[in-house]
Amino acid sequence: MKKHYFLLLLLLLNFTASAQNDRLSENAEISILTIGPGDNLYDRFGHSAFRVYDPENDIDWAYNYGVYDFNTPNFYTKFARGKLLYKLAVSYYEPFLNSYIKQDRWVKEQVLDLTYSEKKAVFDFLQNNAKPENQYYLYDFFYDNCATKIRDVLVEALKDKITYDNQLVVRKHTFRELIQENVHYNTWGSLGMDVAIGAVVDQEANSWEYQFLPKYVFEAASTATIKTPSGTKDLVKETRTIYDTEERSDAGIFFLSPLFIFGIIGLLLVFVTYKNYKNQERSRYLDMGIFLITGLVGVFILLLWFATDHSSTANNYNMLWAFPLSLFFAPLIAKRSPNKWLGRYIKLLYILLVLLAIHWITGTQGYAIGFIPLLIALFVRYIYLDGFFKKLT
Repeated sequence: MKKHYFLLLLLLLNFTASAQNDRLSENAEISILTIGPGDNLYDRFGHSAFRVYDPENDIDWAYNYGVYDFNTPNFYTKFARGKLLYKLAVSYYEPFLNSYIKQDRWVKEQVLDLTYSEKKAVFDFLQNNAKPENQYYLYDFFYDNCATKIRDVLVEALKDKITYDNQLVVRKHTFRELIQENVHYNTWGSLGMDVAIGAVVDQEANSWEYQFLPKYVFEAASTATIKTPSGTKDLVKETRTIYDTEERSDAGIFFLSPLFIFGIIGLLLVFVTYKNYKNQERSRYLDMGIFLITGLVGVFILLLWFATDHSSTANNYNMLWAFPLSLFFAPLIAKRSPNKWLGRYIKLLYILLVLLAIHWITGTQGYAIGFIPLLIALFVRYIYLDGFFKKLT
């Protein structure tokens, strides 16, 4: 609800940039605004925007590439399929700033050391981009978002004058590791993302690609340079802390965390399997539940992989534990006397879990740490079922 209110506020404050004063004085300032993380998953990564300040022409505007329209036809369908358009919204700076202060999120401003012609080039680019026919773009979490737009606008407007430090990154991280810098690994948000995103995010990101996160847009701008007739100078002239606050932690309560909850579920699954072994029986409805749930998750992963335009959900090997075919075999495994060929399918399932472990160890794909107890329990269960079906044979 808070998110909806905030976006609605921005939309109400938004105005058509082309209808405003498009003049810029020599003393105008163009800045990069970096906003710290919020309390919710959708704002844990922070935010970036431009500020254009020119009191001589009564200009103090924020250019925000992170807005989308809830009235978009088929909003949720487009969001799920990766086809939702985001827009550049222009609002007055003070209400924009106050909305983040109310959320108790730190705000920093980097004033750019630009000549008048360079300021005008950036301003004109933003003004043109804010026109109704130009303001929409297809959002991508890693490659085209509110943070990457800051970098891309400067490069487009200033051309080859601006240079970013390719050695900004000392120790390279994968995209998944960069996400976990902002979202604690043992939270439900992290678990959901680790299930939905595939192996494509387990490749190392370079200094340029780090800038999908506002934190690294800030750091990259701090070390960037711009050409002058006499050489080069720093891109950033001055860094200001507009509003400061304490650092947030999203670790949460361990007893409500995925690792604890799935630890309990995993222990129960192993306990039931042990009782089955002692009594030489099979809890067939438990097996049906396992097939049903893992199969449904597998179908969800398959749809994200092949039925959406999300770049981050491809090559998702979570299907090694959530195999879609299990959904269709759930009624068969629930039978008191199941088909004996299901034993070969059970064998396939625990072989897939072995492949998952190899993927994890070799770095092919990272998986949700909270699932570790469950995956171990599934392996134990499948081994027992394999033996059980062999006895039927």
